[in-house]
Amino acid sequence: MSAWQKLRDILEAVHRKQTIMLPVKKKIVTDEAMRPGAVLIDYQDWQKIEQILKAYQAQQKEEFNLNKYAGVIKLTQDPLEYQQQIRDEWN
Repeated sequence: MSAWQKLRDILEAVHRKQTIMLPVKKKIVTDEAMRPGAVLIDYQDWQKIEQILKAYQAQQKEEFNLNKYAGVIKLTQDPLEYQQQIRDEWN
C-alpha cells in the first residue's frame, strides 16, 4: 500500500466520524506513459491534513488501551506449560 493510499484511508476513516470532508485541490503528476506518479497539494492543505492525522493518531492511542483487559481472563494453567502441551500434540 502506498503512502498516499494509506493517507487516503486515514482521511476516509476520519471523515466517517466527521460530517465535513476538507476540499483539497490536487494536481496529479504523471510520467511519460501517463501513469500517476505523485500528487501535488497546496502547503496549507497539507498542514490541515497533518493536523487531522495527529488528532487521529492521538485518538487511536487513547482507544487502544490494553489495561482495560487486565484480569478479564482467569487462567487455570501456566501459559508456557499450555503452549508446550499443545505443541507436543503436534508430534
